[in-house]
Amino acid sequence: MEYIPKPIEALALELGRLPSIGPKSAMRLAYYIAVMDKEAAKTLSEAIYNANMKIRKCSVCGNMADDEKCFVCRDDRRDRSVICVVSKPKDIVAIEKTHEYNGVYHVLGGSISPVMGIGPDDIDIKGLLKRLDGVDEVILATNTDVEGEATASYIFRLINKKVKTVTRIAHGVPVGGNLEYTDEVTIIKALENRTSL
Repeated sequence: MEYIPKPIEALALELGRLPSIGPKSAMRLAYYIAVMDKEAAKTLSEAIYNANMKIRKCSVCGNMADDEKCFVCRDDRRDRSVICVVSKPKDIVAIEKTHEYNGVYHVLGGSISPVMGIGPDDIDIKGLLKRLDGVDEVILATNTDVEGEATASYIFRLINKKVKTVTRIAHGVPVGGNLEYTDEVTIIKALENRTSL
């Protein structure tokens, strides 16, 4: 587009690759960034670069971390006999905001989705299986959409004889909803009312 300066067009193209950013929002952000105070623009670009370079997967649970282990796995006060299985690191943030859960987590890195070509070997189920010694309860807190339910069902069949209790997060979370967008009260109720499979 000749009427848009090339640097703004290139920036909008890159911003448009981010989730939930459509072409109009990307262009609006690009114009905003282009006229930002130079120091603020530098700070923003350094924050993006540092996050990309310094964030890694926790060696224990797969959560995002700035060290070998995430904040949960470093915390000796957490109850390691309970593992809450989630699809993405953002789901941990949603649960932690409730201040009601004191166990540890396991991040699968996605959900089983044959339509998208994602099978059980494409998410970290093997890592979960390695962590089951000494675990009394596994809470399956995958999303309540079709993929999340299929993932929970698959994991249940794998582990129900290896763990004393396997529970599914209660359906206080809306069907088809994502944990990261669910309010704290709904998540608290879902955790309190989880049921055995």
